[in-house]
Amino acid sequence: MDTVDPQTAGFSPSRLARIRPFLQGYVDRGQYAGIITLIARRDRVVHLECVGLADREAGRAMQPDTILRIYSMSKPITAVAALMLFEEGRFLLTDPLSQYIPEFKGMAVAVPRDGAPEAVPAGEIPPYDLEPVRREITVRDLFTHTSGLSYPNPLGSPAERLLAQAFAGPGRPPLTLAEWIPELCRVPLNCHPGTRFQYGFSTDVLGCLVEVLSGQTFDAFLQERIFGPLGMADTAFFVPPDRLDRFSAMYMPGEQGGLELVDPPTGAYSRPPAFCSGGGGLVSTTGDYLRFCQMLLNGGELEGVRLLGRKTVELMTMNHLPPPPLPSSFGGDQYDGGYGHGLGVRVLLDVARSGVPGSPGEYGWAGLAGTYFWIDPREEMIGLFMPQLAPRPGVEYGAALQFRVLAYQALE
Repeated sequence: MDTVDPQTAGFSPSRLARIRPFLQGYVDRGQYAGIITLIARRDRVVHLECVGLADREAGRAMQPDTILRIYSMSKPITAVAALMLFEEGRFLLTDPLSQYIPEFKGMAVAVPRDGAPEAVPAGEIPPYDLEPVRREITVRDLFTHTSGLSYPNPLGSPAERLLAQAFAGPGRPPLTLAEWIPELCRVPLNCHPGTRFQYGFSTDVLGCLVEVLSGQTFDAFLQERIFGPLGMADTAFFVPPDRLDRFSAMYMPGEQGGLELVDPPTGAYSRPPAFCSGGGGLVSTTGDYLRFCQMLLNGGELEGVRLLGRKTVELMTMNHLPPPPLPSSFGGDQYDGGYGHGLGVRVLLDVARSGVPGSPGEYGWAGLAGTYFWIDPREEMIGLFMPQLAPRPGVEYGAALQFRVLAYQALE
């Protein structure tokens, strides 16, 4: 990841120099332990900064090759894996999911009962009725989070609370993807398929579809078809022992300020999981993820290795939600801000509504540890913001979007 003179790619060096003090301020205030940022344009890295520590307890600095939890930035990788099988004629987006995973036939929706109390204590299930789905879940619904599948939430809707009971306990499920599907299908959906954007387990199910259609385990498929060909040497579902000295710790804002350690390098990611989560299970490096992004920006190809056809990337990165945007549920907030959703990525439709610089057609996603990326085809630009900070309710930083502003303001 050697950097070039920013002016050769149309950036102002003096304006890019504003980024490091901005990052250092967050670290000095104790809001982040460490952050890596990267900007590339026209296949050249013009900015790469590493500030702060990857592991405060060990005194290890953030480095370009630090291995990071990318959580939901796994989702675009899973989408690419499924689209590779789509290109082989294995499925159509409009196919019923039950055609390939029969457990999804005859699903029901948990509908809150009229007159039920609005506030119900955690651990209790609000009264609800079951309704048969109005239509089956399609494969497209998995890509676009319109399947009706949600994530567990002990304070959420009846379906979200039922999921929290079914999959109680910390860490990743001690099940394989194939074992997990029947358990998931015993819980009703949160809404009727196709009626709302509902962030949840859809991408994990998409990973199971990859297993069913390919005949390989999901991790083996990713390694053979994506990570190996692209040279993403440090991207996997766990960190092997000989690389733990490059793995970051994970922190959370403390209740009294400062940072709390919530997952050391020797934690759950130091051993292979039974459950390979396509929705949030991968670790990677900034350099590895840049290679994945560059492949997409190039229309599906990198250094002579083609994963997807150009028209498939176009299909992936266009909005698939009907106008007006569907009602949405995204971590309790409305998923709005000028974006639609493609096949595994957000897609910018209205720059003014987003509130930050960009271009129509920009796409990307983010992860639970504060990681964030965008790809702007119009500007031939990639941005990566890579910390390791778990969220705490009531504590929000706009650092990723501020970094995005600083990136675009440096364009000449």
